[in-house]
Amino acid sequence: MGSSGGSGVSGGARLGEDAPPRLAVEAVSRRYGRSLALDRVSLALGAGEILAVLGDSGCGKSTLLRLVAGLDRPDVGEIRIDGRLVADARRAVPPEARGVGLMFQDYALFPHLTVLANVGFGLKRLGRAEAHRVALERLGEVGLSDRAGCYPATLSGGEAQRVALARALAPRPRVLLLDEPFSNLDAGTRDRVRADTVAVLRQVGASAILVTHDAAEAVEVADRIALMRAGRLIQCGTAEALYRAPASPAAARALGEVLEIEGRAAAGRVETPLGPLPGPAALDDGPVRVCLRPEAIRVGPAGEGRPAHVLRRAFAGSNLRLDLAVDGLSAPLRLNLPHDLEAADIVGLSLVAERALVFPQGMEAG
Repeated sequence: MGSSGGSGVSGGARLGEDAPPRLAVEAVSRRYGRSLALDRVSLALGAGEILAVLGDSGCGKSTLLRLVAGLDRPDVGEIRIDGRLVADARRAVPPEARGVGLMFQDYALFPHLTVLANVGFGLKRLGRAEAHRVALERLGEVGLSDRAGCYPATLSGGEAQRVALARALAPRPRVLLLDEPFSNLDAGTRDRVRADTVAVLRQVGASAILVTHDAAEAVEVADRIALMRAGRLIQCGTAEALYRAPASPAAARALGEVLEIEGRAAAGRVETPLGPLPGPAALDDGPVRVCLRPEAIRVGPAGEGRPAHVLRRAFAGSNLRLDLAVDGLSAPLRLNLPHDLEAADIVGLSLVAERALVFPQGMEAG
């Protein structure tokens, strides 16, 4: 059974014993006036790792990227790349000297330059012939060698995104930052371009941070996910670890649908309107919040478990949607179930104990 223990808020990557992380953000805070945009955030990025930073608008994701890129400076804390201090409250290495690549939401391609010239824009430290060779190589990595002489206005959204990726990867940055890179693409194009982008990042062994508000995208793309809420890192880990053992109700909501109900813990047992659960270790007696993913609720015939009155049955594509009235719940319970569920006015509900997540009442930030 999940509990408030979770996997903590550690942002540690899978690193070699002697090697420093590719990127280390250490207890970083940033305040704008009275607003605390980042509050003691610590995380690490390993070599060749893709880390997704997931959270709602205003949670501090973009501020974190700006600090790592060198577009802003922390008020407190340190940022290191390959063990080298690049920013703290007193000093900051300029963006161009950090080895950080940044790919913007709108791609920011120069309309008056060809695709090849756009990709080669950040290679001015190389000789002209070498810059030309490297830019062509990067275009080849994203499958756009044949578009080298074209201008951005002639590209599709997916092609423009891949050119922006090639440009960001052109100087082989130590860390690549991607700020909601797929949000401007339509749904059909987004999945394909996202898969292509991840394939390129894996191919070149890039260490990357992807900022997103889309949980499905984070799960699909990242090795680990850092969950942010109100300027704080509330949990960091693999998608499976966050799904199965969230550190708080907020972390549970971030990675999938949850039903939240009230319960009461006493003598190692939790009573809920949907049935009893064994209490997690070290849980104090008193009110608790129980978070239930769809697979934590079992629906059967009347007489098996707690009775629930069927208020409404509706077709929902691959599933059947039921609205259920349950004694002790202030609002109807909505479930999506297989179509093979027998029609009945009353069904029985029971809980799958190992799938239920129990937290102390009032716990939110983790």
